[in-house]
Amino acid sequence: MSEWIPVYQAANSLEAHTLKGAMEVAGIAVLLQGEALSGALGELPVNAVEVTLLIHPGDLKEARLILEQYRRGSCGSWRCPHCGEPNAASFEICWRCGQEPEAEEKPG
Repeated sequence: MSEWIPVYQAANSLEAHTLKGAMEVAGIAVLLQGEALSGALGELPVNAVEVTLLIHPGDLKEARLILEQYRRGSCGSWRCPHCGEPNAASFEICWRCGQEPEAEEKPG
């Protein structure tokens, strides 16, 4: 089995999957650790269990670039024209209301 190293501690499953998707688009394999624990929480808040993103050591440099863009809020996110909610670039429709981005706002 190949070696995996932790690269980021996501606050919740939504953040973990957003970053996992961004990294996978860049060709980086990602494993999530701790996500299964959230099912045991019952009705506790979604951010009660952090999720660790694991990658191969050879992808560390590129993963750090993606994480730095994420921290600065420049991952190609877009704001919904209908409800104003910010969305990750990987979202094709607004997660809150289902509206598509306007042509000039589409990520990519």
